[in-house]
Amino acid sequence: MPALRICEITDRPVSTPRAETPDCHLCDVFANASPAPRSPFAPGEPLVRQGDPVQLVYRVLKGAAVSYRLLSDGRRQVTGFHLPGDFVGLEAGIEHATTAEALGSVHASAIARSELAERAATDIGLARALWQITVRAVQRSEHHALILARQGATERVVAFLLDFAERLDFPEVIDLPMTRQDIADHVGLTIHTVSRTLSQLQAAGLIEARSTRHVRLRQRERLEGICA
Repeated sequence: MPALRICEITDRPVSTPRAETPDCHLCDVFANASPAPRSPFAPGEPLVRQGDPVQLVYRVLKGAAVSYRLLSDGRRQVTGFHLPGDFVGLEAGIEHATTAEALGSVHASAIARSELAERAATDIGLARALWQITVRAVQRSEHHALILARQGATERVVAFLLDFAERLDFPEVIDLPMTRQDIADHVGLTIHTVSRTLSQLQAAGLIEARSTRHVRLRQRERLEGICA
């Protein structure tokens, strides 16, 4: 493992999760949406399944979900994590490209994709909001590809921690709703490598892993330097 560079940072106050912020038109649509079928979803229960027809679009109200794709060789590739305010199932194709599974209990609202399409055909604001969400999804996909393109395990794990912390508005302690196996499947590493890398980052004074689900970024600028 290469030597780690050092910088100092100032601790940030704890803040609430900050999900991707869509245009208010889409928020208004979901404000009147009904609770999703089966909501709340139990831990491990899918909101959508890879290969199933796209029928409903969900908005996460409480909890978190993981999206993953099963590859032809049986491996699982985690494509992203959904936090309160995020949308699940908003896809262009007729079938879901990924499975979205609840991490813990997930409350969500839902609306038929056909209804969204009908409204967007006559509502320019809603059409613009759907376009903005699509652009953000492409940007997140590109960012994930950049993480996977990094050669070192340290860079991949640090890039993941910084990205997730940014989505939460950089709280003092990051509450990770996913397992280390989920992280490993997201950054293309083994769970052993992820655990070892987190231990090395803690030993170097960059993070403080208070538990497997709670991580404090002690020196953010130094962490950002690793991914520069």
